[in-house]
Parts: sequence; C-alpha cells; structure tokens
Amino acid sequence: MYEEFYGFVQSPFTLAPDPRFLYLSESHDEAIREILHCIRRKEGFIVLSGDIGTGKTTLCRALLEQLDTTTFTSLVLNPFVSVEELLREILLDFGVVSREAVRSGRLDSTSKHELISTLHEFLLSLVPIHGNAVLIVDEAQHLSPQVLEQIRVLSNLETNDAKLLQIVLVGQLNLLTALADADMRQLDQRISLRAILKPLSRVEVDAYVSHRLAVASGQSVVTFDHEALDRVHEYSGGVPRIINLLCDRALSLGASLERTEINPETIDRAASALALKRPAPGWHAPRIPKWAGVLLFVAIVVLVLLTLVPIDVYMPVKLATPPEPPRPRLPAPAVTAPPTVADMTARPIIRRPLPPPVDPSTP
Repeated sequence: MYEEFYGFVQSPFTLAPDPRFLYLSESHDEAIREILHCIRRKEGFIVLSGDIGTGKTTLCRALLEQLDTTTFTSLVLNPFVSVEELLREILLDFGVVSREAVRSGRLDSTSKHELISTLHEFLLSLVPIHGNAVLIVDEAQHLSPQVLEQIRVLSNLETNDAKLLQIVLVGQLNLLTALADADMRQLDQRISLRAILKPLSRVEVDAYVSHRLAVASGQSVVTFDHEALDRVHEYSGGVPRIINLLCDRALSLGASLERTEINPETIDRAASALALKRPAPGWHAPRIPKWAGVLLFVAIVVLVLLTLVPIDVYMPVKLATPPEPPRPRLPAPAVTAPPTVADMTARPIIRRPLPPPVDPSTP
C-alpha cells in the first residue's frame, strides 16, 4: 500500500466525506459562510447545489461541526423515504425518540399528524433556551413531490418572530430546475439562499492537492510536479471527486516505481487505468473586457435600428415652395431660305454719290 511507502497517516485522497479534508475554494468558502449566516438568522429555506463530485456532502459534514451546542441537527442521507419515514428520522436525530423505538416498529402505527405534533412540541421547547433546529437533506433532487410538499409544510412551524426549523436542501444542479417548476412555486418562493459549488480552477487544484497531502502526511515527502498538476486539472475538469480518484491511482503507481515525485507520465497512466479522456486542445476565444462587450452591444442595437427605420426619418424637413407659373410659348420664327444670286441681281442697285474733292488751298 502506498500509504506505508510514502509515510501517510491515512489515505490523502479518500472518497469518504471527511470534513478535515475539505478545501475551501472560493465557491466552497462563500457557500459555507452564507449558509451559516442564514442559519444564525433563522431563515427558512436554504439550497446548496453543485455538479456531481463537487464536495456537497463533505461541506455539509463540515457545516455540522461549525454549529454550536444549542443547535440540534438532523442529516437525512436517504432521499427515497416516505413522509412518515422522514418524520421519524428527524425525531430520531433530534433525540425525541429512541433508535430502539424506530427499529422495533413501535412508531409504525403513529399517524403523520401525531409525528408532526410531536416535532412541533419539541421545536417550541427550544425557544426558551434560544436553541435552533436544522434539517439537512442530501441528494434532495431525488425527493418525491409528496415529501417536498411535507418539507414545505414543516417550514411553516414558526413563532410570531422566527422560524422554528431551518431546512437545507442539498442536491445536484437539476434540483434548481425541479424547484423552479410551477408545482413547486410555493416552496421556491420561500428559499432565501441558493449557494452553488463550482469546479476548482487550475490554481485551486494545486492548493487542493497540497492541502490533502498535508492533512494526511506523517513523514511523507511525495510531491506532484507542475506539469503533473496541469494534467490532473485537464483530466478532472476541476471536480474534486475525480481529482481524488486520479491522484490516488497515481500515488499507487508512483509507489510501485518507488518514485517520490509524481510526473505527467504517471498521471497519464493513472488516467488510462480509470478510463479518463484528456480533452483535445482547441482554440479558446480571448476574454473580452466587459466595457468592450457593452460597446459592441450598443453598436449592434444602433445598426439594427438604422436598418429597420426608413432613412426619410433622419433627413431634415424641407419647406414646400410654390410651383413656378408656366412661361408663355412664343411662336417659332418662320424659316426662310437664304437669298440666291438671281434675287440679288434682280434688285436695283442704289449708288450713293461720292463727296466733292477737297481743295487743299481752301482754309
């Protein structure tokens, strides 16, 4: 076993939801802080969602450890329960009924109304001591409509100024789609927080692996080089569960080769054993600044408006001028032929007399 070879106290990449291994990425840290804030404010409904393997259950375990001793909690891990089974599970976790009573079947004949009344009496008993009660339902996307409706009814248990029961629904992203359905409108309107866990970024993958190695380390000296962590991020897409599987197998291969540094080739072999495909490299569009996107949107809108609105709207209005009166038409001059030689000889020639000669002696 590689734990002995590397000197680990325990497996660093176990799939068990151990709160000690929880790495608070940006989205995980924000989610747990907001959920704790809502619980302390005694807000009714809270939804925690995320893709498969993003660490929802581990975060719930860590959440329970951060609640004080005046907070009673019930964590329901099996969503495939009836309304009566859910109520009995809640009463058991709160310590109202014993596990022996549930196992022996003594509560099987208890009606739903009696179970709700018992729960209500317990919640009212917490008011004088300023206690809280929190119900967390994991894998809530699998809850039946009847159980979801009963949970909504439980959220109505309240005093004049505060809710008696805080409810946290934990599930995959399709839980948000189910709650947005028209039939779930009454429940959806009561949700005060929707926290979403996201996959880890490349930088967060590095910190995640280092965190888990540090928690499990006894005298371990194993490391993952930079390119190996690049491969881990590429194969896993930043999903913590896949990171755990991949790194666990890589450490096993590294121990068999007696290597204290995990290289990219070891990650590739581990991914092949797990049938993980490395995404093909492709062109990625450069990130456009927000202001450039807004500018492009405005330009497109203006272009569309110029296309749809007639151009006459944008031309200045010209004042109408009265039409000019029609000019009178003059008769065309008669066209005559040029005179001929005969006409010129037929006309009398008028000769003017020459002036008398000037006498130079005359003054």
